[in-house]
Amino acid sequence: MTVKRIVTNIKTPDVAAAKRFYQDVLGLDLLMDHGWIATYGSAEQMSVQISFASQGGSDTAVPDLSIEVDDVDTVLELMKAAGFPIEYGPADEPWGVRRFYVRDPFGKLVNVLAHV
Repeated sequence: MTVKRIVTNIKTPDVAAAKRFYQDVLGLDLLMDHGWIATYGSAEQMSVQISFASQGGSDTAVPDLSIEVDDVDTVLELMKAAGFPIEYGPADEPWGVRRFYVRDPFGKLVNVLAHV
């Protein structure tokens, strides 16, 4: 048996609100849309991971999601321009990532990071 995919499900009465954050800013593709559920992702191969944490590192809150990107600073500027609140960072962490925390339209704390 092999786990092929892990999908995060975020409950919301406004499924369309995901588009601005996850598609317009982060550039994810809309993979499925049934009206009551919309799934965003990438055709690029992604790793299957699930993390369990007592803190978010550097004594921060545990984020709801972590999204790895190739250019943290560009995404940070796009998030700011789109009006999404930055809650931490940007920070160069001692474990080798540059990251920031941002709130998505549903109040979820998202850790946006790149390995340096």
